[in-house]
Amino acid sequence: MTLSATQRFAPPRFLFPAALTAAMAIGAVSVGSAQGQQEIAPTGDVEKVHSDFGFTEGPAWDPKGHLYFTDIPNTTIFRVSGDDELSKFNEESNFANGLVVAADGRMLVCEMGGQVTAYDLASGDKTVLAAEYEGKRFNAPNDLIPDPDGGVYFTDPFFRAPEPLPQGVQAVYYIDASGEVSRVTEDLPAPNGVGLSPDGKRLYVIPSRQAEMLVYDVVGPGKIENRRDFCRLKQPEGETATGGDGMAVDVEGNVYLTSGLGIQIFSADGKPRGIVAFPEQPANVTFGDEDRKTMYVTARTGLYRVRMPIAGQPPN
Repeated sequence: MTLSATQRFAPPRFLFPAALTAAMAIGAVSVGSAQGQQEIAPTGDVEKVHSDFGFTEGPAWDPKGHLYFTDIPNTTIFRVSGDDELSKFNEESNFANGLVVAADGRMLVCEMGGQVTAYDLASGDKTVLAAEYEGKRFNAPNDLIPDPDGGVYFTDPFFRAPEPLPQGVQAVYYIDASGEVSRVTEDLPAPNGVGLSPDGKRLYVIPSRQAEMLVYDVVGPGKIENRRDFCRLKQPEGETATGGDGMAVDVEGNVYLTSGLGIQIFSADGKPRGIVAFPEQPANVTFGDEDRKTMYVTARTGLYRVRMPIAGQPPN
């Protein structure tokens, strides 16, 4: 069976009810029930910045004024300048997926080809941070987040991984400041997005094959405990176990999760605060522009943006 680009790179079981698909086709923005909490709603319209890609992922904001994102099947990392000019940063990305521009200026990259790397944005030079654990290559690193201690958490699910899985499990790993790698979770159902609370004391893990999103307490660099459910994603009509993909956090600790219904927003205590819909199904999300109040979203074949009332939390 030959798989399309979307089938190969998209987390499974992200489905739209017909009514929502029709609304999204005209770029509608909807805000869901906040269940007693004030809704977080866009302050502007959803705009399409660029389109006609294979499958977009990994938006990352560079404080110098650039937005980076990946086109996974076309193995390209794109850069968007302040005037929306599009250019290619790298055309041999080893199926790069999640990106983040860390506070030290390096761009950290999850390559689905089996490794985590770092780019010097000025020269384009690439360094491999980690390519194996216990002598075996990673499955297909998907998304990542740096921590305040110089380490990096990343997810390693099965999307585009060899079969049988090289690691045998799907999990979250940690690369410490010295380059040592440890596995920090048990086997999980398709761990995808990953993020940290603004104080660095909670690690969020976003599975793609269940409705419940996870959170752990961070008790030290690469040390997590007390796994529990953080929230339950609102489900498309007729579905019960569709999951999330990418995520972002704002400066107040609200969590923004990409899902089959759009960007679902939750408070720091896991209460729903709204849903922002897009013309295409979102894969990942970040905040950018000088005030970090523009939400950039990669959604299948397009890159979108919308102004929001709360600034995003800068990466460590």
